[in-house]
Amino acid sequence: MLMLSLATVGFAVNFWAWALLSPLGPLFKDDLGLSAFQQALLVAVPVVVGSVGRIPVGALTDRFGGRVMFSVVSAVTIVPVLFLGLLGHSSLAALLVGGFFLGVGGTAFAVGVPFVTAWFPPERRGLAIGIFGAGMGGTAISALTTVKLVDGWGVATPFVVTAVVLAAYAVVAALWLRDAPGRVVPTESVGKRLADTARLPITWQASALYAVAFGGFVAFSVYLPAYLKTAYGLTQADAANRMAGFVVLAVVMRPVGGWLSDRFGPVRVLVASLAVVTVDAAVQSFTPDLMPLGTIAFLTMAAALGAGSGAVFALVAKLTPSNKVGSVTGVVGAAGGLGGFVPPLVMGALYGAFASYALGLAALAVVALAALVFTATAVRRAAGAEHV
Repeated sequence: MLMLSLATVGFAVNFWAWALLSPLGPLFKDDLGLSAFQQALLVAVPVVVGSVGRIPVGALTDRFGGRVMFSVVSAVTIVPVLFLGLLGHSSLAALLVGGFFLGVGGTAFAVGVPFVTAWFPPERRGLAIGIFGAGMGGTAISALTTVKLVDGWGVATPFVVTAVVLAAYAVVAALWLRDAPGRVVPTESVGKRLADTARLPITWQASALYAVAFGGFVAFSVYLPAYLKTAYGLTQADAANRMAGFVVLAVVMRPVGGWLSDRFGPVRVLVASLAVVTVDAAVQSFTPDLMPLGTIAFLTMAAALGAGSGAVFALVAKLTPSNKVGSVTGVVGAAGGLGGFVPPLVMGALYGAFASYALGLAALAVVALAALVFTATAVRRAAGAEHV
């Protein structure tokens, strides 16, 4: 449990850093005169870089282990965090450059999944990966603290605080993290391992599902403040606090989704989760009153996205060869992050064109329904076993 706890903390700290720009999106929009699309691009750039970066980082974790990679990723992320806090917040170009390299923090997920998986037997991996996945609550830390720190002590403060925490964790990881005894170290090149990974059906099935489940979570965690401020007229602080509530509920439900997957099978959990997302997105496309219907729709959607994200990696942990978990995780994690990159851009562009978010939310409902059908048919057949 110590290794699982340390890995979860590392994931949370790096996700905290990864999400620093999202709560400040409305502030930068007002200060720099950004359009809705430019604001969406600003918060989406770290997402896409952190997503694509998971592919090589996952393969490197298979080779070098979680202790080394957690330390490296945490240390490297300090650089863009300090750049953004001290120098890079005065122009859109500088924010985009800093945000690009801030994406490194998002790759920590591809370090933790193979690290944790190696410590647990197959029948307990769903819950273990779900607990680790709760580290995505680092985005809630960012949502709850960033705006308050900026209001109290200036723009640089949350970035400096996060950099200090990252440095402390990098040292802790180097000194106390230990890779599981008997961990299988692949001998093939990274290129060959990625090619082998691409041939596994689970890679692409899990990627498609994670793009919807975790992608939906990421999209709302970075864009919800802007959506609530524009659609409902909330203040920046109120919108950030509500986004934090969304994130916390999704985080709590992720290990629940893993536990339910161990008990009932990940396919069943995914079908139920995607059904909830489909209904909630359809309801929210009509922009109902925030209290109570809009709030209920967003909170139940958060719960479903969290449980669904946990179920996807329960499926990965059950069906992936142990020496390829990092590589598969990298690809699947990239798909999830990319799934979160596109919706904010689409939402920003649609709002700019039609002054409405209805089409974007309706599209989410359609995508979730398609994923549900795919899960209930192709994924169920491919998985084969009764309890998957």
